[in-house]
Amino acid sequence: MKKAGLKRFLPFTDWLFNYQKANLSGDISAGLTVGVMLIPQGMAYSMLAGLPPIYGLYASITPLIIYALFGTSRQLAVGPVAMVALLIAAGVGELTPTGSSEFIALAILLALMVGVFQLLLGLLRLGFLVNFLSHPVVSGFTSAAALIIGFSQLKHLLGIDIPRSNFIHEILADAFAHWNEIHLITLFIGLGGMITIIFVKRFSKLIPGPLVAVIIGILIVFLAGFDQAGVKIVQEVPSGLPSLSMPSISMEAIKSLLPIALVISLIGFMESIAVAKAIQAKHRDYEIDSNQELIGLGLANIFGSLFQSFPTTGGFSRTAVNDQAGAKTGLASIISAVLIGLTLLFLTPLFYYLPKAILASIIMVAVFGLIDFKEAKHLWISDKKDFFMLLATFVSTLLLGIEEGIGIGVLLSSTWVIYRSAYPHFAELGNIPDTNFFRNLKRFNGLKRIDGVAILRFDAQLYFANLNYFKEKVNDTISRRTDKIELLVLDFAAVNEIDSSALHMLELFYTELKERGIDVKITSLRGPVRDKFEKSKLFDLFGRENFYLQISEAIYHYQNKQRSLAKDYATESR
Repeated sequence: MKKAGLKRFLPFTDWLFNYQKANLSGDISAGLTVGVMLIPQGMAYSMLAGLPPIYGLYASITPLIIYALFGTSRQLAVGPVAMVALLIAAGVGELTPTGSSEFIALAILLALMVGVFQLLLGLLRLGFLVNFLSHPVVSGFTSAAALIIGFSQLKHLLGIDIPRSNFIHEILADAFAHWNEIHLITLFIGLGGMITIIFVKRFSKLIPGPLVAVIIGILIVFLAGFDQAGVKIVQEVPSGLPSLSMPSISMEAIKSLLPIALVISLIGFMESIAVAKAIQAKHRDYEIDSNQELIGLGLANIFGSLFQSFPTTGGFSRTAVNDQAGAKTGLASIISAVLIGLTLLFLTPLFYYLPKAILASIIMVAVFGLIDFKEAKHLWISDKKDFFMLLATFVSTLLLGIEEGIGIGVLLSSTWVIYRSAYPHFAELGNIPDTNFFRNLKRFNGLKRIDGVAILRFDAQLYFANLNYFKEKVNDTISRRTDKIELLVLDFAAVNEIDSSALHMLELFYTELKERGIDVKITSLRGPVRDKFEKSKLFDLFGRENFYLQISEAIYHYQNKQRSLAKDYATESR
């Protein structure tokens, strides 16, 4: 295998074989920092997913190592994330009670399914499918999900029993119904944890605020004996590394998990690729390959499921910290995984007195930062259609549920793509006086129409879905003109593709226009479209002399012909 091929399929060979000693200090610093950050986050997100906290640590070992070997980003920090954890809780929670042995088995199987989907998408080079989730849809979904995630932790923050729900109104109603049962000590510990995390983050981005909150919370509960006063704690956390075992597979379980697996595959990839590209923009020594990213994340989830991991992906906050702490290669992630492994081997007894309110505070601070007020404000000013798409996704996620919300968002995105394709931008052009340039008459002042000539530009591929629209716009423009149109100039500069239906339509439409006494000239024909014209014999039908590189050439030849006809007419009249 050639070096370029080896680098493509095994990205780690690029940084490993060319490893520079100067990178080691940054990788060690970042690896330790992110590893320390992952301990409380992993446990918190595992609890959010409906799993015992220990599974968050299991999900922070194998996926990190595998992604470091097969992913193309050198700073992306893979592991448990809030969004995926909530999707796990929502999807698997509909099938079996959270925390049960069956729930754990399904969550691990879900990781395998997500990994297989992502791997197949990467191998088939189908990373573009994620583009059907537009940014407004993702922003609306993420903001709504952040609210659901945050409010789902009220039971731990308030110390009261609230049934699990993916609907905010149900959570708030249950919390209000039990307001007189709020455990004040638990509430103060949770609020203290949130204040600590926010304060530490503002003081220094490299100090892991969640870990500081965890240490303080453990000490307070242990020294004050608050566990005896009703504060719920994690209690015993099993020690030892996760064992190698094949997830329990059944066709019934696969069928039930299929929808949520597809959603997590796409959402997880979107979150990961977005932050990977944002961080890579700061570094010029490597490139992000979207399809290889799918392969890396897929393999991370597949191998992770073999070591009792639930689905994972790249996280925003940890990746930012990883980059700021000096990570230069995937070695930083491997060091983080080693630190988690050492924690599982030797340090789990220290988490016995960890209050669940602290884990809730970690989740709430993390997810409320995902609520994107700026994007909504920006879209309201710049693009009302995208704003309402964001709003529709946001509201449907809140009212109908997580899976339904993202489903509606995908439907809205796809519908908008189809609509824009079927009804693209169409412009009548006018001449800028004393120049050979032509621009949209509706957008520019002072343009000049040429008597008897309609110049039209179609800004999209021409295919079966927009044929009628094309004809309607052409006919409408001709009928609205007060002068008699003798020449139609079609500017095809923006038509980059054309199908057989469109070619057939142009053949019939050309004949119809000729019968109405209107000549047709086409300009700026692109290569792929020109090839189709050649094969379909449209060049012969239209006449090769009626194709031009520029609009000005078509107009020049038309006006020369008109002057020649006028001169001939004047000669005959003498």
